[in-house]
Amino acid sequence: SRRQRQMCIRDRDGLVKRVIYAEVPPRVEYSLTDRAKSLLPCIDSLIAWAGENMAAILSDRMRSKVG
Repeated sequence: SRRQRQMCIRDRDGLVKRVIYAEVPPRVEYSLTDRAKSLLPCIDSLIAWAGENMAAILSDRMRSKVG
């Protein structure tokens, strides 16, 4: 599935740590690696930027629908 491919890519890129437990039923745990955690400040900044600009972005979108 698409989600499985995305997880494989993240795992392969070293962003997600996957631990598979040999249990019945099988259990898999996922966690962020230190590399992925180092991205969090960038993501937080992007979220803050989006929050600061969302009203203007939505206004521009509405204007482009009308025009």
